[in-house]
Amino acid sequence: MGVVKDLKNLVKGLGITGKHLGRHAITIQYPEERWTMPERSRGIVVLLSDKNTGELNCTSCELCMKACPSGAIKIEYHRDENKKKVLDLFDVDNGLCCFCGLCEEACNFSAIKMATKYEFSVWNKDGLIWDKDRLQEVGRDVPYVDTRRKKKATPKPAESDTSAAESEPKPESSEPSDENKQPKENQGEQPPEGGGS
Repeated sequence: MGVVKDLKNLVKGLGITGKHLGRHAITIQYPEERWTMPERSRGIVVLLSDKNTGELNCTSCELCMKACPSGAIKIEYHRDENKKKVLDLFDVDNGLCCFCGLCEEACNFSAIKMATKYEFSVWNKDGLIWDKDRLQEVGRDVPYVDTRRKKKATPKPAESDTSAAESEPKPESSEPSDENKQPKENQGEQPPEGGGS
């Protein structure tokens, strides 16, 4: 019974091989040929820079570090005199990274992306820890859509401020005006005008 089943599977496998026997091979001849990865593939993690200024988009919010399930991202920062965060350290351990893409989804500032790049093997595993300079360098030519909300400063003319202040009605207070105020010692009931005792 087992021999018949094995022969049946052998014939089935040979049939599949026979179907592909006359076709052209689809194997890529690496390293002479390289496969172009699809845009949404999850390759190496890179940091994105502003297209105009070249500065990092990262705001040190630590959302990617908190979203990373394997703890591959390490961020350190300090605050400057204006209480703004300044990025000191951004390390990604590609030996720990599981290429899940949660860091890219968590980022609200278009600062991190799973690039479509590969071929980053090293002899020593310490070479898999990339600092912010290396992450920025590899990510410079990575295309991305800038989804950050940029505030546009609109200067207000000085005349509109003064005219707006004049046109606003003054709030009515519950206290009487200066004309209707009486001295505190005379605030009792007063006799009606026009005589009387």
